[in-house]
Amino acid sequence: MTLRFRKLLLRLQRYLGRFSAMQIIVLVFLAIILVGCWLLTLPISARSREATPFLTALFTATSCTCVTGLALVDTCTHWSGFGQTVILLLIQIGGLGFMSIVTLFFFAVHHKIGLKERMIMAQSLGMDSLSGIVKMVRMVLLRTFLLEGVGAVILTVRFCFQMPLGKALWWGVFHSISAFCNAGFDIMGAVDAGGSLVNYVADPAVNLTLMALIVLGGLGFFVWDDLLRHRRFRDLSVHTRLVLVISGVLILGGTAVFALLEWNNPATLGGLPAGEKILAALFQSVTTRTAGFYTIPQGALTGASKAVTDFLMFIGGSSGSTAGGVKTVTMGVLLLSVIATSRGRSRVTVFHRTISAQQISDAVSIVTMVFLAAFVSGVFLSVSNGLDFMDCLYETISAIATVGLSTGITPALNLASQLVIIVLMFFGRVGVMTISLGFLVSNQAQERYRYADTKVLIG
Repeated sequence: MTLRFRKLLLRLQRYLGRFSAMQIIVLVFLAIILVGCWLLTLPISARSREATPFLTALFTATSCTCVTGLALVDTCTHWSGFGQTVILLLIQIGGLGFMSIVTLFFFAVHHKIGLKERMIMAQSLGMDSLSGIVKMVRMVLLRTFLLEGVGAVILTVRFCFQMPLGKALWWGVFHSISAFCNAGFDIMGAVDAGGSLVNYVADPAVNLTLMALIVLGGLGFFVWDDLLRHRRFRDLSVHTRLVLVISGVLILGGTAVFALLEWNNPATLGGLPAGEKILAALFQSVTTRTAGFYTIPQGALTGASKAVTDFLMFIGGSSGSTAGGVKTVTMGVLLLSVIATSRGRSRVTVFHRTISAQQISDAVSIVTMVFLAAFVSGVFLSVSNGLDFMDCLYETISAIATVGLSTGITPALNLASQLVIIVLMFFGRVGVMTISLGFLVSNQAQERYRYADTKVLIG
């Protein structure tokens, strides 16, 4: 069996050798989505034992593989145990990146990992070097399964007080993986269909466990390794220090803003005791960083809170993590560039280091592309469905940042709008990854010629 598998890998490697690393990422993600879609259309995947419509299955498979969390049907009440298992596998593959999963098989059969595979693995982990990448992937897999296992145990123990052990174990495993991969899918529909974690808004065990998994999954695998190797903050890499500072500011700042804006809103925090209000505000701040769970109804948020949520969703997690968005350091570099320009400085510095002009240009490109895609799509959804633009923008940012939070309008969107959401989810997970890979490759090649410089008026 092992020999046959090796031969299959060699054939696959020769076939994929015709394509660039960026093309491989797109093709394999498409293949995973289509296979998942086919499995979800099978009658065995639905509780009703009837075939699920193709568009619903495609939407769900894309949302799972791109670890988004948006859904047209409730995960618990529509999908059977088999369907939920397919969803969980797609989430795990999408969260870790398909190359990390493939590496498991390479390790199992002692297959040699080539340069192209190493390049794709480096990009999926947010690394700009191929040195030690195989060892890094091995550690990522081990630590991921360890953290998901610990989270599953804690959640299982908590759910055991409400349900039989078998069901509690499935709930614990499902929500632990979904949280760590920042997917936002839940199977609590039997309690409150489409209500996510609203019934657990005051439960510290569930809230704190899921928040810990979300944050750990969203920090980035390189950051983990750096934190384990260095004990002092000043010894950490500039990237890691930026991730920690920006993430801390966004989480604590978001908590304070949400608490301030929603404190007296009877539809969200208004009816809760002070301690539970702070816990709910903290969870809202954490989950908007591409997780997709919620403990307070998103449609009931004030306009200001929706705008803050849009901002946090847009930023997302950190590079090389299970999270989406334009990434914390990308936004941090952009902000540092703005500050430097406003102070009349030609160089952007942080922690006594200079950020290159090329990286600033890359950050501007990613932020601009993602924002324009979300904005134009929001306009299209609003016009074609006759819905409020802010709600539509909330939905498109959630899709392209692979968050999964929704004001509740997704199932009511027309066919064209649902297809737009599918494209946004795919671009948010795969498109940004391939664009970043393009930056990595382009840094290794020099342009053949250069035009003369010119000046234009700015501002």
